[in-house]
Amino acid sequence: MFDRVGAWAALMRIERPIGALLLLWPTLWALWLAGRGQPDASLVVIFIIGTFLMRSAGCVINDYADRDFDGDVKRTSTRPLATGAVSEKEALVLAAVLALAAFVLVLFTNLLTIGLSVAGVVIAMVYPFLKRYTHLPQAWLGIAFSWGIPMAYAAQTGQLPGECWLLLIANLFWVFAYDTIYAMVDRDDDIRIGIKSTAILFGDAERWVILGCHTCAIALLLLVGLRAGLNGWFYAAMIVAMGLAAWEARLYFTRDRDCCFKAFLHNSWFGAAVFTGVILGFLP
Repeated sequence: MFDRVGAWAALMRIERPIGALLLLWPTLWALWLAGRGQPDASLVVIFIIGTFLMRSAGCVINDYADRDFDGDVKRTSTRPLATGAVSEKEALVLAAVLALAAFVLVLFTNLLTIGLSVAGVVIAMVYPFLKRYTHLPQAWLGIAFSWGIPMAYAAQTGQLPGECWLLLIANLFWVFAYDTIYAMVDRDDDIRIGIKSTAILFGDAERWVILGCHTCAIALLLLVGLRAGLNGWFYAAMIVAMGLAAWEARLYFTRDRDCCFKAFLHNSWFGAAVFTGVILGFLP
């Protein structure tokens, strides 16, 4: 039984929280901005737990979609579905239970947030299958990993102001950047098995696309800070975020597989820096 639970946990990526953190940071940015520095405590709890549940559900669906490919990719060859440690039926049931648990949490918000959550589930479930048909699955992931932003604004304020959508676009650029870095790690395997990605689409120019997306994300975040009236601490934190993005660039410009993976993981610090800036930006 313990082996079975361990396999489910591995399928949910419990031991690798990076995906949950990358999904959580922009949601927290939105909650603090929508709450003007004082978000509803119950909403913070709901969104933190819900984020981890939906990220786990997304991982399960992703592995289900890639079950015939993961065994041929070095980085994913030991995943539970690829090795047969978890059956396809088990994976589908697990994903449904996780998504249902997240939906129950959303029921404690409002109708607008509930409606957005349904759309969010559809967006998240479609993403894993796109890499077979388009070289731009990273763009769709950007939408999926940004959907917590309008949900947070809806839950906190009952509205979706322009600031919400500006923050969403900023996050889209950030997700596009770090997921292209992630795609660089698997590029050789993806080419061999016929999976599509932006790392393949842009070829040698992928590093400049990533740098451009990071730049756009930072510029838009600065604009959000201006619109929200944040103080100087926010801009100090954004200088730190710029430094973190520059350090990542040093890594992914090498195009070395291990360096690219390190740069991808490092993005959680970028998200944390921005969140710190938003918190401090509302101080008197």
